[in-house]
Amino acid sequence: MLHPSYSDLMKVVNSEVEPGEAPVVNSRYSIVMATAKRARQIISGEEPLVNAKGAKPLSVAVEELNQGKIKILSDEEEV
Repeated sequence: MLHPSYSDLMKVVNSEVEPGEAPVVNSRYSIVMATAKRARQIISGEEPLVNAKGAKPLSVAVEELNQGKIKILSDEEEV
C-alpha cells in the first residue's frame, strides 16, 4: 500500500491552486506517472531531494512529492 495515500498526494499537489482554477492533478494516473518519472531520474543518478538512505527510488519519489520538493506542472506550465 502506498503511504501517503493517492488522495493525500493529490491534496499536496493541488494545494497551491487558487479557488476557481482547475486542479493540476485530478487523477491517480498523474501521480503515478510523475513519481515513476522521478524514480527513473533517481535511478539514472540524480540526487534525491529528501533524506532517504536505503529507500527504493519510487519511495523516494513519493516522499519528495509529499514534501513538496518536486512539483507536477500543468499543461500550460510545461510550455
